[in-house]
Amino acid sequence: MDSAPATPHPMFSLAGKRGLVVGIANENSIATGCARAFRRQGAELAITYLNDKARRFVEPIAEELAAPILVPCDVREPGQLEAAFEAVEAQWGALDFLLHSIAYAPREDLHGRVVDCSQAGFLQAMDISCHSFLRMARLAEPLMRRAGGGCLMTVTFYGSEKVVQQYNLMGPVKAALESATRYIAAELGGQGIRAHAISPGPLLTRAASGLDRFDELMEQARRRAPEHRLVTIEEVGALAAYLASDEAAASTGTIAYVDGGYSIID
Repeated sequence: MDSAPATPHPMFSLAGKRGLVVGIANENSIATGCARAFRRQGAELAITYLNDKARRFVEPIAEELAAPILVPCDVREPGQLEAAFEAVEAQWGALDFLLHSIAYAPREDLHGRVVDCSQAGFLQAMDISCHSFLRMARLAEPLMRRAGGGCLMTVTFYGSEKVVQQYNLMGPVKAALESATRYIAAELGGQGIRAHAISPGPLLTRAASGLDRFDELMEQARRRAPEHRLVTIEEVGALAAYLASDEAAASTGTIAYVDGGYSIID
């Protein structure tokens, strides 16, 4: 008699893990796709929102994901980032993974040539888009030690490596973010803390819509990618969820592409 087929076992699970997601702005955010993937694999989530205006868009997503923690977090406001981690510590005592999905540059600097950007605009873009990830890593470190290790993830773009028209100031900023990710991985690896920069192809998000002629960039990406399509926030989320899992424990310091092959075409 033939035996019954084995029940497929999920390739990876985040059951029992707790993660902090920073950067949900609305339904179309990369962070939203990631948060849903984390939750689908069993993780419990803490979610932040930028300000009171943003809360009405983020709160329904937090409710959908049954997030027990929903706190404001504007990294420009003194104490808010620290308060978010204090809320995590009070609720859970430890943290298994973190997603940093925030970026900003003043419009006048973003739409101009890199050589023309103001010092103030450059510093603000670096502070919000890059240095905030270092701050989060520092705050997460003791909480992840208590969890026996963890995973820190941020979001980057191919414009960090090659000149992409209209990406402008964010290119150097994302290059710094990727370098910071490698240093985080090297410095915290001994504690079992991993770090990755996830690099999606162009996506129509609120942050990306601030780029000049972004619709042209999207169409160019569609034509350039071997699959001749754009990726989705769900596909980005699937990769992020895997990287947060124990099955990815041997990987750290990577630039993890999920771009339909966009980055391999010269």
